[in-house]
Amino acid sequence: MDFAAARAELLKQLSPGIRDKRVLEAMSRVPRECFVAPEMRQFAYEDRPLPIGFGQTISQPFIIALMTEALGLSGREKVLEVGAGSGYQAAILAELARQVITVERLPALAKSAQKVLNSLGYGNVSVYVGQRPWAGRLRHPMTP
Repeated sequence: MDFAAARAELLKQLSPGIRDKRVLEAMSRVPRECFVAPEMRQFAYEDRPLPIGFGQTISQPFIIALMTEALGLSGREKVLEVGAGSGYQAAILAELARQVITVERLPALAKSAQKVLNSLGYGNVSVYVGQRPWAGRLRHPMTP
């Protein structure tokens, strides 16, 4: 499958509803197929959520774009994301902000998200496991 062509086609579909061209440019640089299971990659550029395991989904691309656009990021921000999931939203945010801190309650998803983000070179993203965020207990998934 030609993921680059599929990504470009999806962005054409999103562009009428998304005014911030920086958001669309960021999405053009992030390979969504890397954030889904191999058996789901053929669907990576459909504008719909996809399962990522543990009863969770990677959000619909239009929703990702809309939420990111609403932030109005300039590039100097430190962003806190609650619910890392696959790490896709964090990657989009990392393209537009100085630093991204993301918290995931499921250790396996946090570890997987950090692995993908690292493999893609997103050094400005830190993924934490937050089992009970209201208790103030966070730990980095790579520490014992």
